[in-house]
Amino acid sequence: MKESKIQWTGSTWNPTTGCSKVSSGCAHCYAEKWSNNMMRMGKPKYKDNFKVTCHEFELNKPYTWKKGKLIFVNSMSDLFHEEVPLEFIKKVFKTMNDNPRHTFQVLTKRAERLLELSGELFWTDNIWMGVSVENEKVVDRIDYLRQTPAKVKFLSCEPLLGPLPNMNLEGIDWVIVGGESGSNFREMEESWAIEIRNQCDANSIDFFFKQWSGNSKKKKERLLDGKVYNAMPTIQSEK
Repeated sequence: MKESKIQWTGSTWNPTTGCSKVSSGCAHCYAEKWSNNMMRMGKPKYKDNFKVTCHEFELNKPYTWKKGKLIFVNSMSDLFHEEVPLEFIKKVFKTMNDNPRHTFQVLTKRAERLLELSGELFWTDNIWMGVSVENEKVVDRIDYLRQTPAKVKFLSCEPLLGPLPNMNLEGIDWVIVGGESGSNFREMEESWAIEIRNQCDANSIDFFFKQWSGNSKKKKERLLDGKVYNAMPTIQSEK
């Protein structure tokens, strides 16, 4: 478990590492760059760099964290990657099921496999399920997510690479919007973020604005239309 600088979570937990690109949002993957750095530093967990790898030793860690945490699962991978076996996904879910004091945030770009396997998994209320929606080409991921049993369903529109007008947000509880960072960032237009915020307002959905694109002072301020947006679903954890 590692304390996270990601504004919408508290910590990260990576029972799997490694991934592969599936859409334009993956083009400048931060996890791939970080994994390469970890491999060069000689970190055993990243000896295979960005090859999809399951780490059995990670499964017991959440049991040892006595205080309830908000945990982003697989910041360095995608739990529903085709190379992650269903049996290992079930083990990850059992760990989450067994630790209701923690809230686990799972995010995938592989929404079709998520829905395909969702009936094989046990969805306790402390598992928040999200999909990445960076532009209109992948908006169908929302439809797959909507059909899962997750109590809290969320969208990560980051990096936001185009407008997302008239999304069907039925059954969605939370939307995160953010621009792309890094030296090769692709610009996010303010109007795209405002349009999503307005859709969330109209549907009484929690809206979280994470960052602007680039590395400017404006990006770090996190102001959208003169306001900071930090709304998120209520965490109901057990001790």
